[in-house]
Amino acid sequence: MTAAPQVVDPEVSRAKFDREVAAYRMLEATYRKRGWLLLGATFPEVFVAFAATKIKPAPIVAAVIVDFTDYDLQPPSVRFVDPFTRERLTASNVGFQMLRRPAMPGAPPEMIAAMIQQGAIQLSAMLQANKPDDFPFLCLPGVREYHDNPAHTGDSWLLHRGSGEGSLVFILEKIWIYGADPLAAYNIQIQIQGLAPNPMGIPE
Repeated sequence: MTAAPQVVDPEVSRAKFDREVAAYRMLEATYRKRGWLLLGATFPEVFVAFAATKIKPAPIVAAVIVDFTDYDLQPPSVRFVDPFTRERLTASNVGFQMLRRPAMPGAPPEMIAAMIQQGAIQLSAMLQANKPDDFPFLCLPGVREYHDNPAHTGDSWLLHRGSGEGSLVFILEKIWIYGADPLAAYNIQIQIQGLAPNPMGIPE
C-alpha cells in the first residue's frame, strides 16, 4: 500500500501528533485498566493493542496503527495489524468484530440481549470489507478510510474537523466500546474427529 503524501508542513502535523500522544499519556493508567496497551508512538504512527479484560486470562484481541500523516488536513488512518509483527491483517484474519445495535429507548437490557441472541435485532458491522482478503476499514467519521470511501463522499472530513472526532482517544475509545469491551467469554467449539483407542488396550 502506497503511503499517504504529507502535504501539511511536517512540523505542524508533528506538533499535533505530540499533543494527541500527550493527552493519551495523561490518562494512560486509566486506559491500561480498560485493556488499552500503548506499544509505540513515533511520528506519524501510534501503535495500540487491546485486551479483553472481562475474560480471564485476558487475551489480546486487536491491535491498530493510527497514522497521523498529513494531520489534521486529513483525518488519521486506522489499520488493523498483528500485535506482534505489525503486519496489516485482511478481513479474514482480523478475528475481531465491532458491532452496533439500533437504539431501543426504554427496552430492558435483558430483553435486548434475548432479541440479539434470537437474531431479532439487526446489528451493524463497523469493520467493513468487500471481500475476506481485503483490508478492513473502520466505518467511523473521523477516520481517513471512512471519508475516502465513495459511499461517504457527502460526509467530508471538514464537517468533523475540530469536533474531537478523529482524535487519538476518540478513535481508540470507539474500538474499545464496540469491539473489545463487549467481549466477556471464549467461544469454544469442540469437534470430534473420530475415536481413539487406548494403546495399552490394543491386543496382539
